[in-house]
Amino acid sequence: MSTGLDWIKDPCMSIDTAAAEAARQRQDQLTKPRGSLGRLEEMAIRLCGMQGTATPSPDPVQILQFVSDHGVAAEGISLFPQVVSVQMLHNIARGGAAVSVMAEAVGARMEIFDLGVVTDPGPIEGVRSERLGAGSGNIAREPAMTEEQLAAALALGRAAVERALANGARLLICGEMGIGNTTPATALACALLGLEPAALAGPGTGLDAGGVSRKAAVVAKALTLHAAPGRATLELLRRLGGFDIAASAGAYIAAAQRGLPILVDGFIMSSAALVAVRLNPCVRDWMLFAHRSAEPGHRHMMEALGADPYLDLGLRLGEATGAETLVPLLRLACVVHQRMATFAEAGVSEA
Repeated sequence: MSTGLDWIKDPCMSIDTAAAEAARQRQDQLTKPRGSLGRLEEMAIRLCGMQGTATPSPDPVQILQFVSDHGVAAEGISLFPQVVSVQMLHNIARGGAAVSVMAEAVGARMEIFDLGVVTDPGPIEGVRSERLGAGSGNIAREPAMTEEQLAAALALGRAAVERALANGARLLICGEMGIGNTTPATALACALLGLEPAALAGPGTGLDAGGVSRKAAVVAKALTLHAAPGRATLELLRRLGGFDIAASAGAYIAAAQRGLPILVDGFIMSSAALVAVRLNPCVRDWMLFAHRSAEPGHRHMMEALGADPYLDLGLRLGEATGAETLVPLLRLACVVHQRMATFAEAGVSEA
């Protein structure tokens, strides 16, 4: 594998444990029974430690929306044709997609990428063209990416994080769109966790039981072809992933190295998170997990990452929508942490 990827092993920033402990002590002095705000308290404490401050905030929120196609769609693993990817790219850019509407509603910035939809759409206003090919390879028959494409995808994620930081971002969300992308995410998770496809394959865009079985069979074929025992994580990513998953993994690693908190979305982005943590374990310290996906295999990834997602709303759209849903709660957690009176300030007797 190219030495141009040496950066992914660079150390992460350290969490400010003193700031986190000070936040924990403050929470215990606020005018409420200790722990009574539940996981809102946890959110504030985690962000204090990540941001090294007593006044945490998720704002500005930066969303990186990676759009690309996947060759495995040729195996009939989605209800939708691949042309939907380019149509949705336009829809996201015009503001009509769920991720776009929610980004505007929560005041998040969004950078949209064409990493390689099958049909080159040409210039689209509001879309950054970073095409790595006309979709990734069909993992049931060939590797998803060349070494050069993998290195470029990881570097694209890294560069996007640098731009976000230059614009003052304090929270990173990665999202994806591309027909068929739950299949490479499933294959990657199976390979990394040593689980059978039947344990992880789910309905994706709405497959029935027969469709899920077909997807599991395609994943099994891909694993036989690519997941040799002992194969390194980076090579598994190259063979089984996709441009969107690789770019997100690169962004996660770069964010942790630069001290930018990460809010992880659902099933597909959790596969990218799993890859990032396997490549550089300290990345895990910088991750918050937004929601528990309705995809049945998601729980296995959460268990492997030691994660307990904040929300469980039956979401399975992807596109970063689950992470966007948590942003208002993060804001509430931070505002309460900063503005709520302590027992001493309010003249209220403690327990």
